[in-house]
Amino acid sequence: MDVPQTLEPILEPDRIIVDPHHHLWPSEERPAYLLDDLRADTGSGHRVEATAFIECLTGYRESGPAHMRCVGETDFVRGVAESSGDGNGARIAAIVGAADLLDERIEDVLAAHIAAGGGLFRGIRHAAAWDPSDAIRVSHHRPPPHLYLDEDFRVGFAQLAPLGLSFDAWLYHPQLPELTNLARTFPETMIVLDHFGGPLGIGPYADRRAEVFADWRRDIAPLAACPNVFAKLGGMAMPINGYGWDKAQAPPSSDAFVDAQGDYYRAAIDLFSPARCMFESNFPVDKPSLSYRTLWNAFKRLAAPFSETEKDQMFRGAASRFYRLDA
Repeated sequence: MDVPQTLEPILEPDRIIVDPHHHLWPSEERPAYLLDDLRADTGSGHRVEATAFIECLTGYRESGPAHMRCVGETDFVRGVAESSGDGNGARIAAIVGAADLLDERIEDVLAAHIAAGGGLFRGIRHAAAWDPSDAIRVSHHRPPPHLYLDEDFRVGFAQLAPLGLSFDAWLYHPQLPELTNLARTFPETMIVLDHFGGPLGIGPYADRRAEVFADWRRDIAPLAACPNVFAKLGGMAMPINGYGWDKAQAPPSSDAFVDAQGDYYRAAIDLFSPARCMFESNFPVDKPSLSYRTLWNAFKRLAAPFSETEKDQMFRGAASRFYRLDA
């Protein structure tokens, strides 16, 4: 997964960072990314003190009731998290798992996740990313169209807030109004928007960057007006975003990254405010495009115009509050 890198000097090396979005997986159909790999990235120069693991279909149980197999991921990550607390690098301080919120047995699944998490379990991600174009891959949970509007899904979603659980939302930018409807219907449920809401840049969206940005900007404004919604700033170096960095001969510099994507970051921060924005790595998914070191340099360049208090919110405070890392 490594790409040739030019090592940039670390900007603001003493700034405390909480990375609220990374994955772990063993070597199966993809190169392994486990604790040593995470430590190599988070320890590459920036002061990353804590992270949040986000579900990625890893470590599922191979037997037992099908609806409970996802709890195996929480079991697996809790064990890794316990090892990460040895003082030799960033600790995994929160776990977000997967569950089928359409399943009528969801209460049992959530209770099992909480028990397996050993005090680290914070919420659920049930991805809705879907597009009618055959050129756009449906997200890993294989959702039907309009999942977040589905009444059965909402019955399951309603179980989160009473248990103190949050929701990570993953969808594509044309679906943003559906998430806004969900957030307005459940104002007591804390929601974080992953990866800017997935602005697409391939298939029918290729070569339409200005139009996609305008559509995204129009539809994200009502979502940002929901006080229960936070935004993760990152995760836009994937192939679906259409920048092509994953296939480039050399990765972008932090300056080039900011030039290409800065409008999204500035708009999101303006709409959500620094208090509800958190920079994220989305590693190792974004790793084929650029290094962890370069990525966080880019974030620091983007944050340069803001006050020290605002910077601390985006690099540490918002993620710590949302995932209750001090609880």
